[in-house]
Amino acid sequence: MPHSLVLNLIPQSPIYPEFLTGRHYHALFLTLINSVDSSLADYLHSSNADKAFTLSPLQIQRQHKQHHQTLQFSHQKPIPAGTPCWWRISLLDDTLFSKLTGLWLNLNPEHPWHLGSANLYITNIQGTPQSMQPWANACSYAQLYEQASDRDRTLNFTFATPVSFRQGGYDTVLPIKECVFNSLLSRWNKYSGMEISTIPIESLYPSAFNINTEVVSDYDSKFIGCVGGISYRMLGDVEPLAIKQMNALADFALYAGLGRKTTMGMGMVRRV
Repeated sequence: MPHSLVLNLIPQSPIYPEFLTGRHYHALFLTLINSVDSSLADYLHSSNADKAFTLSPLQIQRQHKQHHQTLQFSHQKPIPAGTPCWWRISLLDDTLFSKLTGLWLNLNPEHPWHLGSANLYITNIQGTPQSMQPWANACSYAQLYEQASDRDRTLNFTFATPVSFRQGGYDTVLPIKECVFNSLLSRWNKYSGMEISTIPIESLYPSAFNINTEVVSDYDSKFIGCVGGISYRMLGDVEPLAIKQMNALADFALYAGLGRKTTMGMGMVRRV
């Protein structure tokens, strides 16, 4: 069962830009895992396999809805102490969620967690839809599939943090249909237990887009990704079953993310 959890945090000291990177978010997540299961933390740290979680960059809490916004994925200035922040963790299988149940249930709002040199307090965790927080949700794979429309031929996405794909040993940032939907399909088939054998890629066409490229820096590495909005439409004779499967994959994007470095803040995507 996929979960999209939003952790609300308060830094007790300034968080400097050099610690607001994908590697540091990844390290903080492993620290959370280690607090309840050290062997699992070691496994996730050492494994090169596709991992069953995604992480967002740290976000400063805004007072308005963020339904269509690109999220902040780089910081040029420190985040001051006392600034309300949030951080999204998505989990793609129940094993990870159950391992972390003890952490969620016994959360101590006065226990400091470390992001670089800063201490953070986790004040609460949101795991269900919120009017002001569209990134919090939970839904079983069976529900995702059952609720998917078999008539809606339009699939609209917001790429909230930079999205990049691996093709033939190189990176590509253009969200061509094969990259987008094969990324979703592979993760769905790996974690859902409800395999989708084929999807009607040949019937899918981009119908509108407003995208641009951005650079993400992480220590001495730089990654280029695509952000913005894009719509795909299924054209021609497409079976209702195939339409339903494509809609299920589009809804799954909230949890799965897209492309590369999703465990370090890249590839955050929502259907809109």
